[in-house]
Parts: sequence; C-alpha cells; structure tokens
Amino acid sequence: MKFFSRGMVLFFAGTCWIGLGNYLLSSPADPNDAAQASLGKTIFDARCSPCHGISGKGDGAASALLNPRPRNFTSGMFKFRSTESGSLPTDDDLMTTVKNGLYGTAMSDWAPFITGDSLKAVVNYMKTFSARFQNEKPHPVHISSQIPSSAASIVAGKKVYAKLQCANCHGTDGAGAGVIAKDFKDNWDFETNAVNLIEPWTFRGGSSARDIYLRFRTGVDGTPMPSYAGTVSEKEMWDLANYVVSIGRKPVWKMNENEIREFYAKLDAQAKADPVERGKYLVRTIGCASCHSTYTDDLRLVEGTQLSGGLTFDLYPFGKYVARNLTSDMETGLGNWTDQEIKRAFTQGISRDGRKFLPFPMAWPAYASMKEDDQNAIVTYLRTVPAVHHKIPDPEKPNIFSYLWGKFRMLILKERIPSPAYPMKEATEQQPVSQISPSATKNFAARADREKEARP
Repeated sequence: MKFFSRGMVLFFAGTCWIGLGNYLLSSPADPNDAAQASLGKTIFDARCSPCHGISGKGDGAASALLNPRPRNFTSGMFKFRSTESGSLPTDDDLMTTVKNGLYGTAMSDWAPFITGDSLKAVVNYMKTFSARFQNEKPHPVHISSQIPSSAASIVAGKKVYAKLQCANCHGTDGAGAGVIAKDFKDNWDFETNAVNLIEPWTFRGGSSARDIYLRFRTGVDGTPMPSYAGTVSEKEMWDLANYVVSIGRKPVWKMNENEIREFYAKLDAQAKADPVERGKYLVRTIGCASCHSTYTDDLRLVEGTQLSGGLTFDLYPFGKYVARNLTSDMETGLGNWTDQEIKRAFTQGISRDGRKFLPFPMAWPAYASMKEDDQNAIVTYLRTVPAVHHKIPDPEKPNIFSYLWGKFRMLILKERIPSPAYPMKEATEQQPVSQISPSATKNFAARADREKEARP
C-alpha cells in the first residue's frame, strides 16, 4: 500500500468518476421517449402526411387541391398563436389547433381521435421538422386587462377600424363591401383570403373578444395580416375587438323564415353581381380540379396543372377516359368552345362533337338541375383560367368482343370490375396513358397499414 500515494488515489478516483459520468451520458435514452417519438411519427404518417407530407413541408398528396394550403412545418411559422409576432407557438397553441381544427379548411378537429399522450406525441413530432424548436423558445404575449364591451367601446373601436384602414381588406361592413385589396398571397405565394368579419363562427383563432384581440396583438404569421402591437394602444386593440364582435350577423340556424328568404336573396344578388367569384366558388366546391389535373406516377398533383386535365379512368369494359383540359387554351382547352357547348357538356353529358359521356366519373347528372345563373357563372370563371397547352387523348374504346365479354362478366357472372384512376405523364402534348406504378401501389399499401396501426 506504500506505493499508492494520496495523489494516486485522487487520480484513480477522479478517473473513475469521469468514466462513470461518460457512461451515464452515453447510456441509452429513456425508452419512454423513444416510444413517444415512434408513436408521434406513426400518427403523423397516417393522419397528417396526406396533407402536410411525410417531411412536414406541406406538400402531401392532397395539398395542391386545398385552399388554404396545409402548413409547412419546416418553416416554424404558425398562424394562430398566443405568442409575439414571429415567435414560435407554445405547445398549448399547437395542441389547440390539432384538437379543434381550423374552420373552413381541410384541418379537421382531431379531438375525438387523438388525445392525451397521443396528442402530445404528435405535437412533439411536428416540432422536429423545424430547427427553430431546438434553438428558440416561444415568447408569450402579455395580455393586458380586458376592456368590457360597451356602447362607448364599440364606437371607439369603429374609429380604430377606420384608423387602421381595415376596410381596405375586410370591407366597410366587415363582409367585403367596397374592398380595395382582393387578391392576397401568403409568404409561399399561395392564395389566401381576408376573413369575413360578420361571420364569427368562421374565425379560426376563436370568436371571443379575447381571441380577436390576440389576432391584432400577435398578427397571423405568413399572411398579410400584421401585428398591431406598437401601432395602436392596448385599449384601442380591445375596443377594436369589441367592435368586431358587435358586427357579427345572426347565423342562419337562428333566423326565422322571412329572414332566411331575405338572406339568400341577398346572396343570389351578390352572386349575379360577381359571376367570376361565384363560378370560382362552385368549381372549387364541386372539386373539378381533383380529376381535371395532371398527376405523377405516385398520384401527386403536379403544381400548376390544376384544371388542365390528365387524370385517366379505366372504366372497363367501356374504355379509358382522360379528364379533359378545362383551361382557356384555344387549341387544347375550352377556348374555342361556345358557352352553350360548355354548359351542355357538364349538365347533359354531351361533348362538342356530339359524343355522349358516361354518367361517371363525370357526374353530369348531378349538375343537370343546376340553376342557369350558376351554370353561367361556372362558364364565366372557366374563361378566366389561364391557358395551359395540354392535349388530351381521345377515349380508348374497346372492340365489340371485349365490350360484350366485360358486360357478360358484370351482368351474368356478377363480377365486381374495378375502375382505377391512373395518372398521366407530365407533358404539354399528347402522351400514352401510363399505368399506375408499382411504387405507387406499395405506397398506398404502406399508408393503409400505417392508418390501421394508428387507429385508437
């Protein structure tokens, strides 16, 4: 023992302590954390990726058909928060959005399906898409004392509405009357719209005076709606919030018979006054771009091809049909069609050359009873769609023997004949109809498996 001096003892003790520390630091992570991360990814891939994309970039298979577009999580920029403009949202902000959804968008309320640990797990996984969550912290706003609504506060709020020139975007009545700015783009150059302030049940961040005050205080990041912190006082923001609450109209479900008649008569008058906007609304509501667009082999809509046609339907034994080009292109689109020819096609199923459409997948019987004004509005809007030169091939009709054999299988043998949809190759000229790729088939199968695993 004489050989071990006090210094040697201290040296060995220190070495052991450092070694133990390194062991502890390099030991496997808490298995519960790994399980949470796995759970979050599983839920996100199954529930969220169809819109937000597997990488969280807002580029899921359905994204190009949605307005507004799904959030790009990699940007770390979120609209509805309780934090300062430009700041990250809190976990509570994110969970509120997931639970409650966002009215008027494809973001549904997930509260019935994703709760508790699952909700926390998917929010934590969403945060991994942006490095901002690792490098920054949210900065919650300091909410000043609420000013109760009163006649005086509402009058003051109306003056603030004028001072901030809110009518330029929302209209003098809050519903778009006399607006100056109509075409809005977000930070990613996608179309966005000004909120109709007289329909508070549509407010995606909440409709209480406190919720509305927060929108003025925080702004809606990524959109033209700024934060007014520092532009007006806290009192003015509360007065403005009270004014916005005061102009909310009565919802239809609370109206009596005469009020409902008057309300819809007003909507009809607005539609006639702006047929392009009415036609755009109808085309989007019907979902025309879902079929009349070009898709990649894994069935992702090609950006910029909306309404230019391309999706192919194999309607065995009737043949293969490609959704036609609805843009205003003179050669390959509807540019040379008359208004009556366009209306006849989508209400009677008769093409320009007299060919009769099947009642599917182009559901013309569903549009046969559409009001004349709405038919005209659709045509008026389609005339404004920028021309895309995209030649669509004529239908591929089977020979008589294949057709009769197919009918025999359907009617006599009672076989269920699938009618799959195929993408068309990206092109501006006619191309052969492409079959669905094996990779796409595997992709759909894998997605279905993930969906089953994530079901509560």
